[in-house]
Amino acid sequence: MASEVKVPVLGESVTEATVGEWLKQPGDAVALDEPIASLETDKVAVEVPSPVNGILSEHKVAVGDTVEVGAVIAVVEEGDAPAKAAPDASPAPSPAPAPAPPAKEAEDDHGDAMTMSPAVRRAVLEAGLDPTTIKGTGKDGRLTKEDVLAAAKAKSSGAAPAASAPVSSPAPAPAAAKGERREERVKMTRLRQTIAKRLKGAQEEAALLTTFNDCDMTAVIEARNQYKDLFAKKHGIKLGFMSFFAKAACLALKDVPAVNAQIDGDEIVYHDYVDISVAVSAPNGLVVPVVRSVDQMSFAEVELAIAGYGQKAKEGTLTMADMSGGTFTISNGGVFGSLMSTPIINPPQSAVLGLHRIEDRPVAVNGEVVIRPMMYLALSYDHRIIDGREAVTALKIIKEAIEDPMRMLIDL
Repeated sequence: MASEVKVPVLGESVTEATVGEWLKQPGDAVALDEPIASLETDKVAVEVPSPVNGILSEHKVAVGDTVEVGAVIAVVEEGDAPAKAAPDASPAPSPAPAPAPPAKEAEDDHGDAMTMSPAVRRAVLEAGLDPTTIKGTGKDGRLTKEDVLAAAKAKSSGAAPAASAPVSSPAPAPAAAKGERREERVKMTRLRQTIAKRLKGAQEEAALLTTFNDCDMTAVIEARNQYKDLFAKKHGIKLGFMSFFAKAACLALKDVPAVNAQIDGDEIVYHDYVDISVAVSAPNGLVVPVVRSVDQMSFAEVELAIAGYGQKAKEGTLTMADMSGGTFTISNGGVFGSLMSTPIINPPQSAVLGLHRIEDRPVAVNGEVVIRPMMYLALSYDHRIIDGREAVTALKIIKEAIEDPMRMLIDL
């Protein structure tokens, strides 16, 4: 009996996707709920599972095709998958399975390939490695991006691989002759196309303006140094800067509601909650998962939520639900070394806080020049809904809360 594999519901307002990769080929055995294809949506990569146990008999679409929700993309012949022959095609001496299958057998079953996330697959391809030679440390032995990076580092340093790799790894491209000029054309992913459209749309529709301030990070750094060990021991997570800025932003957004609002037609929608989109890097570009009700969370809860999203972004497992909503965004360009920038808002939000690198600079304190760890803060906002006075006030509240963290404890 044939079962159709259809494009699942992708999320609110998302009606189509692009076929990014086939994880299974016609003739391959598939298990119930085993991923057989990876789709690229406007926001995340989505894996399509098999609806039954059986054999994948047909691809209905090709890589790069655009498919709508509910469309049939493959057919699976239902039934028990036949046992695969050993590499030498010789019959097994006993029908009982071996308690510990050899590495080669696992390689023939393509176990690693069918469980790799999009991020891991990309890392494997970029490193030119054979995934069957890498030992996975993730759940159920799945490969993680860290496993691939470690294997690539070992390869570059001349260390022996975990298993003998077949001579099928792509050979390095020949070095270009001196003076030779080359070009390479790579099709933009759907996510990258969407990022480009949204950012350009924000510039064209919103009346964007950015206000700046600088912030003395001394108090926050001292607090982290004093409590980081106790914090990690109690909560199982490091105390980072993002939780301080997220909680400081909550103070500002409560005091200046317009910065936490958005335009909907000819109406302004005000929110009595704070859902902060935290910009993180993913293999296919910048994504902004949402930490919800930050105003009701503790520092530890904020740090755990951000760390969880960061890990999911690296693995390529963020879902549409993770990305939907958000009333305000925090983007930390400082992790990449940025000194100052003018971030672009994430529509339909009306403001975004940009963080930058911390560097020692001379500043005047009580009439004396001292060296302090300083950070430039940038608040980009939609001038259609937020006045300059409101934007400057909000950024000043954030600055004061960071420079005197006690304000966050007593809601001042």
